[in-house]
Amino acid sequence: MYKITLLPGDGIGPEVIAAAREVLTTLPLEWDFTECGIGYGEYQRSGSPLPDSTIQAIRNADAALFGAVTTPPNIPNYFSPVVRMRQALNLYANLRPTRSIPHSSSRAGIDLLIVRENTEGLYSGIERVEDDGNRAITERVITRKCSERIIRKAFDLARQTGRKTVHVVHKANVLRQTCGLFRTVALEIADEYPDITMQEMLVDTCAMELVRAPEQFEVIVTTNLFGDILSDEACMFVGGLGVATSGNIGVDAAVFEPVHGSAPTLVGTGKANPIATILASAMMLDYLGEKEQASRLRNAVEKCIADGQVTPDLGGTLTTSEMTEKVKNIIMNS
Repeated sequence: MYKITLLPGDGIGPEVIAAAREVLTTLPLEWDFTECGIGYGEYQRSGSPLPDSTIQAIRNADAALFGAVTTPPNIPNYFSPVVRMRQALNLYANLRPTRSIPHSSSRAGIDLLIVRENTEGLYSGIERVEDDGNRAITERVITRKCSERIIRKAFDLARQTGRKTVHVVHKANVLRQTCGLFRTVALEIADEYPDITMQEMLVDTCAMELVRAPEQFEVIVTTNLFGDILSDEACMFVGGLGVATSGNIGVDAAVFEPVHGSAPTLVGTGKANPIATILASAMMLDYLGEKEQASRLRNAVEKCIADGQVTPDLGGTLTTSEMTEKVKNIIMNS
């Protein structure tokens, strides 16, 4: 039996998490689901957007599935629960697969994995205001330890998935110390993987090349902010945020999530696309070692897309619950 912590959060988060839970229960696996609070709604209830009890529940689980949160600015004692969760649980690797889908909005031939460092960089949380509020400073922290583990993770994943190239993306020509260290570590680690070709690319060039020819990339490994931006860009070539998914992987914990936000205008309309969260569940199944069931789930989603049985953002007419039922029926008949 797999022990799974569900983190519905805000906005459409509860709707898409409910859809993923329904789909998971159609598989021939046993589940023990526990639901915990996170986000702005939880802050209003308990005074914290990420209670200690939620962190502990994720630690105690085999994996966690997260929906979405609202993170309003300028609220006293409020912080991004997603960034804090990644740091508290040391979820150092953010994995964002970008794969073509059978839909007119998707380019063909794309099978890319972006491996993003998830705990430091410009998201380190070290900020201050000086000069009576006229000067704001955020420190970018890059360490050898975190660079080594994320770069090694990227090369290991390339090897495990039969990919032959890893693009190391940086801006070492300008950020000479921070990106310089990241690049140096990458060159050292690449020597340990003679079967994988390391290519390096400046982040602005990579952004351009993703638009020009995304098919050229197999694995991209980069720092926190660069990975955040590039992965959102990349998903637009394969259906957009409604199908984009990610996994936050650490040594002792893992949290899987859709990339989309809380989309408050869609709450209760039935228009929320559950695909990203369902595909996040497939990533979770891979992590749990259930490769066959993960494939069944992905195949069911792709069949729905190919048949046009999708929500309005992909040109269909189905509601969230109707599409969830379609995916469940395909799985049960497969």
